[in-house]
Amino acid sequence: MAAPRRKFKRPFGERRYRKKFVIAAEGVKTEPQYFSIFNKGNAVIRVQCIKGSNKSSPPQVLERMRKFLRQEGLRKEDEAWLVVDNDQWTVEQLQELHEWSKKLENRGFAVSNPKFEFWLLLHFEEGKSLASVSDCSKRLKRHLPDYDKGIKWHVFTAEKINEAIQRAKVRDDPPCEDWPRKFGNTTIYRLVEKIMKEQ
Repeated sequence: MAAPRRKFKRPFGERRYRKKFVIAAEGVKTEPQYFSIFNKGNAVIRVQCIKGSNKSSPPQVLERMRKFLRQEGLRKEDEAWLVVDNDQWTVEQLQELHEWSKKLENRGFAVSNPKFEFWLLLHFEEGKSLASVSDCSKRLKRHLPDYDKGIKWHVFTAEKINEAIQRAKVRDDPPCEDWPRKFGNTTIYRLVEKIMKEQ
């Protein structure tokens, strides 16, 4: 006689909370496209770039974040990050963002010198002997010929991202305490490394 069939019951319980990284960035296109990579597939985290206009000075990026936090709030386990360039802003403007990021443990501040594209370049090469801002763009276009039309997320594999983190770490030695003053450096790896460790 056949054994009675057992009824399958799905285990009850709450779903694991997906940690959220909220990012206010200077760029309105490239940065949101890049950070959306981390939401692909069965992501166990959520990465949200706050939508903004072309107003992109550091104080405007900070105000965008403040407005979001007033309206949406942030759980203790979530993180809020400001991401800007160092190519044209004053020390005073960047200092304001740095001071905001130091007030709570779940805040961060990431800067690329000269610009975000340098972080992208590190996915493909070491970024040595960078001559200028335009040189950074030209070298990136060698690896991403259609870069101006947008980022193709499948190009940025986990392996490429981890290579960029390691290259940025080598250049950020000793690690800067606020933001990189030296041309051809970035602290975006600190944010991306945190995101990768959560996945």
